[in-house]
Amino acid sequence: MSDNPFFEPSTLVYELPPFAAIREEHYLPAFERGMADQLAEIAAITADPQPPTFDNTLVALERSGALLRRVGAVFFNQSSADTNETLDALDAEISPRLAAHRDAVHLDAALFARIEDLHGRRADLGLDAQSLRLLERHHTLFVRAGARLGPAEQTRLRELNAELASAATAFQQNVAADTRARALVLDSAEQLDGLSADEVAAAAENGRALGRDGAYVLSLKSFSNQTELAQLTDRSVRERLLTASLGRASDLNGPLAIRMAGLRAERAALLGHPSHAAYVVEDETAGSVEAVGGLLARLVPPAVANAGREAVELAALAAADGIEEIAAHDWAFYSERVRLTSYQVDAAVLRPYFELERVLHDGVFFAANLAYGLTFTERPDLVAYHPEARVFEVFEEDGGSLGLFIGDFHARESKRGGAWMDEFVSQSALLDRRPVVVNNLNIARPAAGEPVLLTWDEVRTLFHEFGHALHGLFSDVRYPLFAGTEVPRDFVEFPSQVNEMWMTWPAVLANYAKHHVTGEPLPAELVERMTAAEAFGQGFRTVEYLAAALLDWAWHTVAVGQEITDAQEFEARALAQAGLAVAAIPPRYRTTYFNHVFASGYSAGYYAYIWSEVLDAETVEWFAGNGRSVRESGGLFRAELLSRGGSVDALECFRAVVGRDPRPGPLLARRGLG
Repeated sequence: MSDNPFFEPSTLVYELPPFAAIREEHYLPAFERGMADQLAEIAAITADPQPPTFDNTLVALERSGALLRRVGAVFFNQSSADTNETLDALDAEISPRLAAHRDAVHLDAALFARIEDLHGRRADLGLDAQSLRLLERHHTLFVRAGARLGPAEQTRLRELNAELASAATAFQQNVAADTRARALVLDSAEQLDGLSADEVAAAAENGRALGRDGAYVLSLKSFSNQTELAQLTDRSVRERLLTASLGRASDLNGPLAIRMAGLRAERAALLGHPSHAAYVVEDETAGSVEAVGGLLARLVPPAVANAGREAVELAALAAADGIEEIAAHDWAFYSERVRLTSYQVDAAVLRPYFELERVLHDGVFFAANLAYGLTFTERPDLVAYHPEARVFEVFEEDGGSLGLFIGDFHARESKRGGAWMDEFVSQSALLDRRPVVVNNLNIARPAAGEPVLLTWDEVRTLFHEFGHALHGLFSDVRYPLFAGTEVPRDFVEFPSQVNEMWMTWPAVLANYAKHHVTGEPLPAELVERMTAAEAFGQGFRTVEYLAAALLDWAWHTVAVGQEITDAQEFEARALAQAGLAVAAIPPRYRTTYFNHVFASGYSAGYYAYIWSEVLDAETVEWFAGNGRSVRESGGLFRAELLSRGGSVDALECFRAVVGRDPRPGPLLARRGLG
């Protein structure tokens, strides 16, 4: 396939992948050649008769695998954002082969011997700080990947990695298939009473798109508590919707989760750790199982108590409707009633002020200009991977070009749930590359000709994911290993969480929160009530999150050989032991659709959101009270943290901005747990 577009670097601006030329049949040959090319490059490094040097070993390793990076970036975005049966089959085929390829690199004895030699002499090599960190980081990664194990142990490690890669792909595909299958199909608009007219129209449009003309279809979001539960007045419909959500992939993924937890425990033991969690957290900013467990355990009692106080208010309203006990499918509905009666905040009244284009341009992009001086120009001449994905060129304050941002905002049948950021091209001074990043969201499409109106949570998600995008766009490092979001997992959410603050920053909110018909700004008194209403529900949100985080932790602190026969029983026992067996508040993700930890790299890492929020809460206070202008603060945050990627210790970056170690106080105050 000499015309395979992956075989040569893209000639488009910023090396944007040539999506118009890419076809499904190009992927497998490109993966196969990419793996072969990198192994040949590794062989050339190890065959070099010269003694190992930083350039002939580490720099050469950083340059290797260019074709594999190109095809992998495009394929794995498409397999998440616009998949089909062919791509799913290829994902299942290629994932274990890629795992074997990574092992072939990290377990190459001759390559590791060169790295080990350089590492032993690192103090005498005269390396600058970033190069020294590259040597130390590669050495750590090789050791953690098993480079020091004996031949028999390495053979078993390869088997474990291949099986885990296949299992993760199967898990994600099972979730996607059952999420589609469990969409709630309703026969009449009356069953959707409580939803706004545009939400009802969107459900009808969704039915039409799914081949269910005349029906109203609520497709499931990735998390447990579906957003429509807050508005639907028909209690039986609420119950059906939540039941569909909580039962996803239970038959297939329960046994698969048990198997994966066992395999991960065995691999951790092989690598010298008592559990998979211990293996993971050793390489994170948290540093130890005790540190993570201590933080989570500290938060549980006040969070449960806070939720209990909220439940009392909900029960009073529910009793007036003849409901004796609040069930899980009632909580969001009566929470919304509390916000309406106690704070006069109505979600349906808010949505007309949050039209997608205005939130994007006058909110997200405006905030990036306010803090960092960036400007954005849409490039309809540049083709993305799907007609709904839009390309924007990003410019510095002085007009210099920075990179490309791709926004793919809408849900579709071929896209997995949730929201995420990816990089098609990672910045690297060594490779002379500037970044091309993408944000994927799952905002429902309205009926034809109608505006896209967002919920408050969707506004938050838009700002959050763009925080990840900025982390990639601002990358200013030499080596690909350190580019953009290549930071510890329990640090990577920090910049994106900080970016959420702009959604309520007075100058930003006033710029984008305008009625899509009248242009009237969101009333000031409504903003004040929204702020007050935000405090209500923190108990629910914290318990929901902690239940998922501690469920992840329970699965990944199992010991080798620990017998687990039923995933649902294990889940119930784990939540009870954590003090989180709150029937009316299911975990944000239950085991069988917890893609984060069984399919997406967050195993023993879901705690990262609350860990990062400690840093986030401190930084938001710093932005508001350090005496500098927003632009000066943004410049410092960019220079000392966002631009550094993994080239500097993550907490050193935090200290360089805030001037001290993180403290939990601001987080506890924010969540009402102080």
